[in-house]
Amino acid sequence: MASQKISIAGVEFKNPVVTASGTFGSGMEYGEFVDLNKLGGVVTKGVANVPWPGNPTPRVTEVYGGMLNAIGLQNPGIDVFIERDLAFLRDYDTNVIVNVCGKSVQDYLDVVERLNDTDIDMMEINISCPNVKEGAIAFGQKAESVFDITKKIKDVAKKPVIMKLSPNVTDITEMAKAAEAAGADAISLINTLTGMKIDINRRAFALANKTGGMSGPAIKPIAVRMVYQCAHAVKIPIIGMGGISCAEDAIEFMMAGATAVAAGAMNFVNPYLTEEIVDGIEAFMIKNKIEDINEIIGCVD
Repeated sequence: MASQKISIAGVEFKNPVVTASGTFGSGMEYGEFVDLNKLGGVVTKGVANVPWPGNPTPRVTEVYGGMLNAIGLQNPGIDVFIERDLAFLRDYDTNVIVNVCGKSVQDYLDVVERLNDTDIDMMEINISCPNVKEGAIAFGQKAESVFDITKKIKDVAKKPVIMKLSPNVTDITEMAKAAEAAGADAISLINTLTGMKIDINRRAFALANKTGGMSGPAIKPIAVRMVYQCAHAVKIPIIGMGGISCAEDAIEFMMAGATAVAAGAMNFVNPYLTEEIVDGIEAFMIKNKIEDINEIIGCVD
């Protein structure tokens, strides 16, 4: 039987398919469409130390090949998350990866310390959101900042740490190397690309924030390229994402060097997507007589 089992930082996954933060809530919204037990893991929406209201509306708009969003990491804060969302997720047999966001280093550390003694499997540190002016994107755009925040988080974290990298940089491999050097257990990429849309009839920006994060199929070739580059620059595992809309896309990311893959924006188009990817990978493995999914990770050079 074809095995899709993978391992990241000592955490075993039944398959390499997880959800991309911000596109799946904490699983509750998708529970009637997707059997969460079937997924390798659920990556939650960003969680801050206090509730965040997010950006003013309008904050989502459709564009060719995807969407722009400027949600601004709206979330109810760590207290509500632990009491409501985490309690819900722990009823399922899947890995729980909590996405952590903040506006200062201390904000991140506060959430990490609160999560240390909870029943989660990993943390994904969002240092790459392009829609939060207070600092998240700044942390992810300079290698020294990536190193600094990664090291401070690793000094206090009791769970494996994934650093989520921004594609809005000159050289993504420099950020990956900085995260690895500071002790990150894994990296995830890519987050959204910064974009803009103007409504020519209203002579106004389509988003109140003016700019937003571009996601969807149009960004996939860029994401695959960046995953490939990082896979050749660091030795720690990579969770690849960016425009995945089918099993073939997911397999492409794995062949480029990703150990796991995250489906994001296309969950909005097809809420059954994550389960379909799991089934599609299995069909591909059977068709090509692949017994172990790890065979294809980074198989192109």
